[in-house]
Amino acid sequence: MTSHTRDGVSGATDGGAGNTWIAPPGKPPLSARMMRATWRGLPARRFEAGWEPGLEVPAADGSLLRTDHYFPRADGDFPTLLVRSPYGRGVPWSPMYGMLFAEQGFHVVLQSCRGTGGSGGEFHFWRNEAADGLATVDWLRDQPWFTGALGTLGPSYLGYAQWALALDPPPELRAMVVQVGLHDPHALFHRNGALQLENALLVGSGMTSQHRGFGPFLRATLRLRRHFAEMTRALPLRGSYVRGLGGEVPWLDEVMSHPDAGDPFWEGAATGGAAATSRVPTCLISGWHDALVDQTFEQYGRLRGAGCETSLLVGPWTHASALQKGWPEVFAESLAWLRAHLCDDPSGPRPARVRVHIGGQGHWRDLAEWPPSPAVGQWFPAGDGRLVRQPSEAPVPLAAFRYDPADPTPSIGGPLLSATAGSRDNGDLEGRPDVLTFTSEPVNEPMDVLGPVAARLRISTDTGYADVFARLCDVDEKGRSVNVCDGLVRLPTTPEHPLEVTVPMSSTAHRFAPGHRVRLQISGGAHPRFARNSGSGEPTLDATTLTPVRVTVHGGSALELPQVRAER
Repeated sequence: MTSHTRDGVSGATDGGAGNTWIAPPGKPPLSARMMRATWRGLPARRFEAGWEPGLEVPAADGSLLRTDHYFPRADGDFPTLLVRSPYGRGVPWSPMYGMLFAEQGFHVVLQSCRGTGGSGGEFHFWRNEAADGLATVDWLRDQPWFTGALGTLGPSYLGYAQWALALDPPPELRAMVVQVGLHDPHALFHRNGALQLENALLVGSGMTSQHRGFGPFLRATLRLRRHFAEMTRALPLRGSYVRGLGGEVPWLDEVMSHPDAGDPFWEGAATGGAAATSRVPTCLISGWHDALVDQTFEQYGRLRGAGCETSLLVGPWTHASALQKGWPEVFAESLAWLRAHLCDDPSGPRPARVRVHIGGQGHWRDLAEWPPSPAVGQWFPAGDGRLVRQPSEAPVPLAAFRYDPADPTPSIGGPLLSATAGSRDNGDLEGRPDVLTFTSEPVNEPMDVLGPVAARLRISTDTGYADVFARLCDVDEKGRSVNVCDGLVRLPTTPEHPLEVTVPMSSTAHRFAPGHRVRLQISGGAHPRFARNSGSGEPTLDATTLTPVRVTVHGGSALELPQVRAER
């Protein structure tokens, strides 16, 4: 055990290092303190935060990992939070995770992953995080201020670093908070046979520039924006990112070039197996328009299947806005979980296991489980663009469109990593000739949809090479159509004859208000969110020929909605 005094001196009475730690007098960096001063609606500060920058922690291969240590200037023992990031240790990570949690009574170890932020070695998207995380915990055991109570914390790739550590969890690990987190790199870049092109380019740019500081990151962002259109429309697509990213990124080439999850290239990449056997209490946080929300639901299902103590919070956020406008809720949820499991303070966590924000209503709802019910209601596309409750009599053609990859159907909103994510007016999109809509009559009573949504479609094409994008929209009394959730699949190469394909459309918690209508939107893509299907059968990255395709929707198709009884 260690003891701490207010003048910054602490003595190790039982610690692994067996010496006295003299806390440095420095304050957290000015940039962190300035950002900290802008936040409102956060819990009151308990302690002043101290800062010990530039520590060198040996990685698994001996490389040195640059690490900053934030701590509360106060008497007593405090648990430790490990935050491992490839995005640097400055703003926003230093105030959001270093300062804020140190002020609440935690030692915070904020570390740059191998090959980033001044750390030695070479960065790889997944091969080093498990071993380097364990090496860091081994280093922690020798620190006189380490009490043996450890938690992990962080969003996005910082969540991946947590799951990597949890594959073989050290005995000190007592709590995890995974915010808009990743566990499956393949699913970040590929979805149902299609390349998630916008994700790939944004991740490539962020990974190569953000850890270098604000200036380089800003310049990289502006460069990407300037070249984005030419990059995403290039023929062939392979290598087209170089101008927009300022050079070659070998790992990005690799992940884009391997679309098959079963490819040996991806061996060891997915860390979701950690959740299937975990006993570490885990708090999961996401947003309905987060690009990784499906991974969060997968994590939740595995944790619950393992009998692990877990909680789930899903708000009206995108990947970025969860840490911006959603930060007061995200911070409070995270802090309550960590205090409960590292500080023996059970007063903070809510009694309900699940809390979701209901779109279209604007209210939060507590649930015992997710999804709340396995019941599924069906809505059927019919002639004249209608969406009805009774199936059609025969599997006849209902409507068709021509998808031209030279003028690809654009992506509007949805679960993206960029600032264009979220709910958007789909009016202009639905006015295109390559977009079909099937719309219900106005609903008479509030209709709540909570759970996974899917479209079971009977589709035929004239070439056999096509994608199908399906989207659920809420149409208000004035005819404004707003996207709720969506998904895309690449069709098997079977021309002419109708085939049945299920398009998973993610999950939602949404209320269709009285007078609103349910709309199913169908098209041949959402570019540049997904790389366009060239229609030629050539591999996505190497295609040089663009061939239009005619896609026909047949009767017998259905929109599957998990409807639950509406609460007042």
